[in-house]
Amino acid sequence: MWLRIRYLPDMPWHEVIGVVQDVRENGVYEAAPPTVYWPTMSASLNARPGRPNAIRGVSFIVRSDRPLTTGLLNQIQQAVWSVNPGLPASPRTMREVYDQSLARTSFTLVMVAIAASMALLLGVVGIYGVIAYVVSQRRREIGIRAALGAQRGELQRMFVRHGLALAGVGIVVGLAAAAILTRLMSTLLFGITPLDPVTYVAVAGC
Repeated sequence: MWLRIRYLPDMPWHEVIGVVQDVRENGVYEAAPPTVYWPTMSASLNARPGRPNAIRGVSFIVRSDRPLTTGLLNQIQQAVWSVNPGLPASPRTMREVYDQSLARTSFTLVMVAIAASMALLLGVVGIYGVIAYVVSQRRREIGIRAALGAQRGELQRMFVRHGLALAGVGIVVGLAAAAILTRLMSTLLFGITPLDPVTYVAVAGC
């Protein structure tokens, strides 16, 4: 069984010879658009019946064992112009294409990372302040416990447990808030879901 497809009612049918995986043409933050790859010379889009239509915008991928330098890009450009000096040639590296496709996502993630770092710093300072305040308010109790024979390590563990309890409450509240807010950031996620359990466990463990 074979399939045929056409873009316009008056264009000839084309046979489908293969199917490729999704290509995120507009970046990872947007869904892959429906795409059809037509032959380079095709009586198809914007062509008169019986006359082939040449696709004028063409991209070639050059793979080389040579190190990537400006000289190599210039040589590629000169190779194109040696065939036709009037052809526009703008060689780019795959790194440039990759960085451009992720520019928006990278900027947003950097801003989120800065905000998260500040929140973590404020949280650490806040917990330290709360524990310091509790210790200052319980100095008399600490003195009584020490007079009754309580060891220094036991007193330290008492306040450490108090700090861990506060941290545990913060983790629970933070995870609940994250489960709600990450749905608004689903466009920035690629390959994972907004409720990825591994990510939540890793963040809570840190």
